[in-house]
Amino acid sequence: MNLTMAGAVLVALAVSGVVLTRRRYVVVTVVGVSMLPTLAEGDRVLVRRSALARVRTGDLVVSRPPAGERWATLPTWLIKRAVAVPGDPLPGHVALAVPEGPGARVPPGRVVLLGDNPAESLDSRFCGYFREHQIVGIVVRRLTRGD
Repeated sequence: MNLTMAGAVLVALAVSGVVLTRRRYVVVTVVGVSMLPTLAEGDRVLVRRSALARVRTGDLVVSRPPAGERWATLPTWLIKRAVAVPGDPLPGHVALAVPEGPGARVPPGRVVLLGDNPAESLDSRFCGYFREHQIVGIVVRRLTRGD
């Protein structure tokens, strides 16, 4: 293999690595105050694209907002904390927003997401379960702190 061919192979490998990384990770900027004090407006977080099956209670999760005209003013993605995953008991303060009611368990393909700042968070207390197809990924770490 000559030097030009080796360079081309290295460039192709580097480009492939970047493409694969961008498919696996995304950087999200926090909009709003629903996650205070954990995350503030303007914070940037690294998110690993993941399915609901990888979400654990306590994880910070990025999801698409609920569908419908009522939620049209929300950002493209929301950041909330997973407080109950499929099979977990339904938290009492969410029971009014879902059909199953108190004492139920979170059904398959659903997750309960809440903001850390309940007074300022549109979350499962108002819109019920988030569905599997809404999950974008799990926050890996904060990259920068907003001002």
